[in-house]
Amino acid sequence: MGKKEERGIPNAAFVQDDDDISGRSNKAIPGQVQLPHSATAASSDVFSSAEVNESDEGQQRDTWGNPVEFLMSCISLSVGLGNIWRFPFTAYENGGGAFLIPYLVVLLLIGKPLYFLEMILGQFSSYGSVKVWAIVPLAKGVGYGGALATWFVVTYYCCLMALTVFYFFSSFQTVLPWTVCDPAWATATCYSSSSASNLTGLVNLTGRTSSAEEFFNHNVLQKIINIDDGIGAPEWRLTLCLLFSWIVIALILMKGVASSGKAAYVTAIFPYVVLVTLLIRGVTLEGAVDGILFFVTPQWDKILTAQVWYAAVAQCFFSLSVGFGPIIMNASYNGFRHRIYRDATIVSFMDTFTSLLAGVTIFSILGNLAHETGKPIETVVQGGTGLAFISYPEAISKFDVVPQLFAVLFFLMLFTLGVGSAVSLTGCVITVVCDAFPDWKRWMVTLVICTTGFLLGLVYVTPGGQHVLDVVDFFGGGFIIFVIAVVEIIAICWVYGLKNFLRDVEFMLGIRLGIYWQFTWGLFIPFALLGIFIYSLANFRTFVTDGYVYPASLTGSGWVLAALALLQVPIWATVSIVKRKGSLLDRIKDSLTPTENWGPQDMKTRSQWILFKSDDSAEHKSWAWWIPKCVKKIMKIDGHSFKSGHTSQSTVAIVQLDVQENGNNNK
Repeated sequence: MGKKEERGIPNAAFVQDDDDISGRSNKAIPGQVQLPHSATAASSDVFSSAEVNESDEGQQRDTWGNPVEFLMSCISLSVGLGNIWRFPFTAYENGGGAFLIPYLVVLLLIGKPLYFLEMILGQFSSYGSVKVWAIVPLAKGVGYGGALATWFVVTYYCCLMALTVFYFFSSFQTVLPWTVCDPAWATATCYSSSSASNLTGLVNLTGRTSSAEEFFNHNVLQKIINIDDGIGAPEWRLTLCLLFSWIVIALILMKGVASSGKAAYVTAIFPYVVLVTLLIRGVTLEGAVDGILFFVTPQWDKILTAQVWYAAVAQCFFSLSVGFGPIIMNASYNGFRHRIYRDATIVSFMDTFTSLLAGVTIFSILGNLAHETGKPIETVVQGGTGLAFISYPEAISKFDVVPQLFAVLFFLMLFTLGVGSAVSLTGCVITVVCDAFPDWKRWMVTLVICTTGFLLGLVYVTPGGQHVLDVVDFFGGGFIIFVIAVVEIIAICWVYGLKNFLRDVEFMLGIRLGIYWQFTWGLFIPFALLGIFIYSLANFRTFVTDGYVYPASLTGSGWVLAALALLQVPIWATVSIVKRKGSLLDRIKDSLTPTENWGPQDMKTRSQWILFKSDDSAEHKSWAWWIPKCVKKIMKIDGHSFKSGHTSQSTVAIVQLDVQENGNNNK
């Protein structure tokens, strides 16, 4: 040991280790606390024991104005467009009311545990979705892969917001434009939605198309069926709506969580006001009960099919946004002791509740549409964007009292939901960039990211843009996120060790998690997600949407997007190994060990954490009695005691605590 030099922390001495100067790594010394390398950047640095949330660059990290802002932001992220038009149709296609059983099972055994795990990672480390992988450096590519998937999703998500903006302003017209066949865009087979109820029984509507459908396809999208000759030029009206959407997102994100936290109150609460209003109106209409029964009536024969369970997992991931990174980002701005268990439970419940509320609301109004047109209800229900921009607008146009008002409320609600999710998704990408380049101004990064997103989004507002959107949605979002989640859960629970992780949670929250969390994190989720990914590969066929077989060039582009995100995992694993010294085996082991930056960023809390983790008494080893010994060995449950991580090759600061004087406080 070298000479001790007194510093500004009471009851602590900083020690320079001669071994570290020679290039050999230090070993953790009992009773001493190893601090991040940034703490020793200069010998003249004076450290305070005050609880300031700082990153390893020494810069103060933003925090939420209050805990409610965090909760509202999480609700805004999870409760989005997918709850309104994706869940109702997915449930209808996969067994109706019976779909709720696999969905709730998936939510309880996969969705909620993963959501809570990502909250823990962010809050415990105060890091974004990339830097948090100081916990397992070899898996750093998970953060970059998730960030790329997030970027793919948010580029087309804003296109959907642009559609809601277009319909919002169109709803102020005296006659709703999708209720009549305008010769400027209507075909010979078009019939006016406003007169459909009068035509029933008088005119055969077989082979004819409603004005609502033709308005969406021919006027709004100007959609082309075949894109072999190209996708066309951006539609100028949708381009302006897309620009408006990105400007709103940029303004909200410009000041970080200080501004986005305030906006979350509106994006989280307003949609419920509109949904309840629409529900009250919907259930008073004729045919509403038939529509609701059509939605909730179970088809028990479908519940045993693998496709239904796959659809439940896909919907759960898309809705909760697990695996993408925004959950980690949101939680990283929390105080260290914030009770995130409560928030994870509330968000999971609100997400499911909103999906059910939206399903009942939409199908009550679609039931009225079927009643008015005299059609079977299954013929008026369209999937995906068609539900939001064809079926529902057509149903609203049948309202006797101010249909314009309900149309305005509906599309304003959709835009608000889109903003809430897009803000968190875009914020995740911005946080990744700002964490990688801390000297860059956040407002400049925000401006560049939003401008780039707008330019990329122009692809989706072309006549062939919806085909591109479908490909990016499948390959760039849903397809790869299962792999990201598998690597994430294995790295945390099997490499870092479930015991280590549970002890971290116990230190941060003051509670010991029970068998439910141990089983789902340690066993069920890794194997379940692996099985789901294998199933998706085994059942993949030529990519087809609405009967259209996509050209090989577009499908190939989708695979390139998927590969670009998935290859981040092996690429950054290789980088982690190459940057280290020693034999290949030593490098791999070193890459699987937490770095010195992992852990609470506050120095006082960090010292308490390391002392807490050094306690390996028997009382902390009895919780995993139910797991087989062979699995325990794989998961490192009863294996090594806590490792504080490897040290840098420069001067290392070690705080030698006066355990006798501070023992009671540390306990």
